[in-house]
Amino acid sequence: MLVDVFIPCFIDQFYPETAANFVAVLKKTGCDVHYNPEQTCCGQPAYNSGYWKEAKTIATKFLDDFGHAGIVVAPSASCIGFIRNYYHKLFEHETELLEKTQTIRKRVFEFSDFLVNHLKTTDLGAEFNHKVTFHDSCAGLREYGIKEEPRKLLKAVKGIELLEMEKLDTCCGFGGTFAAKFHHISTAMTEQKVEHALKTGAEYIVSTEASCLMNMEAYIKKQKLPIKTIHLVDILAG
Repeated sequence: MLVDVFIPCFIDQFYPETAANFVAVLKKTGCDVHYNPEQTCCGQPAYNSGYWKEAKTIATKFLDDFGHAGIVVAPSASCIGFIRNYYHKLFEHETELLEKTQTIRKRVFEFSDFLVNHLKTTDLGAEFNHKVTFHDSCAGLREYGIKEEPRKLLKAVKGIELLEMEKLDTCCGFGGTFAAKFHHISTAMTEQKVEHALKTGAEYIVSTEASCLMNMEAYIKKQKLPIKTIHLVDILAG
């Protein structure tokens, strides 16, 4: 199967090794992976900050970059959820772009959904001898609708122990520019989330969302806490 990969901004800029592991995982399933070097952003940061005109420009580029692609997969439910649920609002008065949006939204997938529900694959032969707890991102849980998919992939990893935290459906406090505009509220939310993770006795917090992990990682390092963060892709590539 030919798969085009979309690498989100956070991963491209801060976690390039996760991008490489993402491609490796897809190849491990037998996919023929294509990367378009012209790709940039889905437009979500601008949209969430109220810059709809700028978001529309970026979204138009995304449609151009992936308009001729077949299946597009990304290691982020946030980006794919935005494309699926909000592009039609940006282009509601532009027939041609709206038609492109309706077409592409059926062909874009978050990677755990794609592996479990479309490739019917859960066991990738990975090994990770650690205790982990899983963080459900708000976008993954509410915008995209994944919950069991990442857990099925984790449970198939050799040597891993998955420990669920209390109030697992609560936010980590990131929320894009929310973390910058409402720093004190954001930090309080992050503190609560990390405390729930620590109570499980886990060594790692795992998520499908790099932005959430970056937010929690910053708090963990500042407070010198005995827990780490890791993207699901990085475990599956092991």
